[in-house]
Amino acid sequence: MKLILTWLLAACALLAVAYIYPGVQVQSFTSALIAAAVIGLFNAVLRPILVVLTLPVTLVTLGLFLFVINALLFWAAASVLDGFHVNGFLAALLGSLIYSALMLVVNAAVRSVLAR
Repeated sequence: MKLILTWLLAACALLAVAYIYPGVQVQSFTSALIAAAVIGLFNAVLRPILVVLTLPVTLVTLGLFLFVINALLFWAAASVLDGFHVNGFLAALLGSLIYSALMLVVNAAVRSVLAR
């Protein structure tokens, strides 16, 4: 139940990012659902590998390089999907920051709702 609720709210967060920031476009809710699943899959599979491979750079930049990794994964998800588009790296960086902030709220809300 938690996974499905988080997935649906992640798609809504992705639609909110597209509404807030014009550098990110999502065609429909179905595209947002697929994009949220792909972003989640990339974060679960590719992100740990990239974090380990770029650990020296991450340490030198005091963790700021993690924002670059998030943006690259956000951009990669947009490049493999048709209904989800990001206008370049800067748009991916800003879009991933907004999406991450919204997902913090979503995860806190899901935890509080399901804890009852």
